[in-house]
Amino acid sequence: MARKYFVEAFGCQMSFHDSERVAGLLEQSGYEPAAAVEAADLVVVNTCSVRERAEEKLYSRLGEIRELTAGRETPPIIAVTGCVAQQEGAALIRHDPAIDVVAGTQALTQLPALVERRLAERRPAIDVHPYEDVSFPLGMVRHSDPVRAWVTIIEGCNEFCSFCVVPYTRGHERMRPVADIVAEVRAAAASGHREVQLLGQIVNHYQAPDDPSCDFAALLERVAQVPGLARIRFASPHPRHVTDRLLAAIRDVPAVCKHLHLPVQSGSDAVLRAMRRRYTRDEYLTLVDRAREVVPGLSISTDMIVGFPGETVADFELTLDLVRRARFQAMYSFKYSPRPNTLAMKRLADDVTEGEKTRRIVALQRLQAEIQIAWHRVAVGSTVEVLVEGPSRRRAWELTGRTTGHTVVNFAGPMAWVGQLVPVQITSAEPHSLRGEAIAAGAMAEEAGHAR
Repeated sequence: MARKYFVEAFGCQMSFHDSERVAGLLEQSGYEPAAAVEAADLVVVNTCSVRERAEEKLYSRLGEIRELTAGRETPPIIAVTGCVAQQEGAALIRHDPAIDVVAGTQALTQLPALVERRLAERRPAIDVHPYEDVSFPLGMVRHSDPVRAWVTIIEGCNEFCSFCVVPYTRGHERMRPVADIVAEVRAAAASGHREVQLLGQIVNHYQAPDDPSCDFAALLERVAQVPGLARIRFASPHPRHVTDRLLAAIRDVPAVCKHLHLPVQSGSDAVLRAMRRRYTRDEYLTLVDRAREVVPGLSISTDMIVGFPGETVADFELTLDLVRRARFQAMYSFKYSPRPNTLAMKRLADDVTEGEKTRRIVALQRLQAEIQIAWHRVAVGSTVEVLVEGPSRRRAWELTGRTTGHTVVNFAGPMAWVGQLVPVQITSAEPHSLRGEAIAAGAMAEEAGHAR
């Protein structure tokens, strides 16, 4: 009987995609997916260390897994993979001896062999070696989303922003060949995925190692030629590497979504210098203006950190001012927390109190909520094209999907529309999404019936 595996993923999109690759790797090695932790012979916890308390969350979850599998004659093998595994290595097992396998971000392909070593030698197996070749064979990924496929184009990062742990957990920047990327996109589209999301720590720094003429803008153009593909997204770009060619590709290539995620992190030049972001607030705001001028209707989102070491009240007011001027369509905001090995942790005192961090993030999120609902109200009465992703989380009888600008839209319709581009008239605005009605719903339902 085949052994069964269960993979849990925490953190960023890269972590979730790594989990898809691990699932495919295990299935190729003869494992079958388990419906729940309780039924698994191998439990893989794929971790992320970008946000605070990553290790605490891991140990808490490991305790829950032990409770869920208590009483079994043979307990499951517990493997910890991903960024926390790379960061902590053998220290994980010293803290929790029940861990059987530790595989770092660059050793994921070694996981089946590590499990076999653990079973044969009856002692923990650890591999956090910084392998240069971290590619997975074509067709290995077990996609978890029926509509969207993630495709990694860059591993690692060379930026070394002072708050970020990624260069220490994922290594230096390595580009995948463009031929491999396009082949993986073709395979995803052939299996019915209508959208691909290209992933990289600094995704727009891409330069094909097998074709000097292929920069990130050219990659978007090549991926857009893949038959069956309706939309292309990418995450996460760095403002320093947004070129006129990239903006032109977003404007001119129909499949490329009219959405640009531009993490700014702070509105203060002093804080930006301490973060090692290597742009000023004025340079950033000029880029926002240029992007919206070049790409009419472009939606811009951002990341923001509050309470970075040394951030004064005046610095935070500059952040609020930048948000008022940029008027982001969406924002992901976080309170600063020291991350292991980073320059900020080594050199800067975490001198903003937790209470002040909370006050600042509440003020920031309140401002963004006002801006966001204003954007959503402007959309009421318009017609947007929505790529249907599946049922709504809140109402089983509704569908949910996203506009080209990455705004969530909920509306009534049959499950047969999943994966289709549906024109929807927006009827109301909510803080984090839009509601609408499908146009020509009867005709579309009839068409979907014929397709079945």
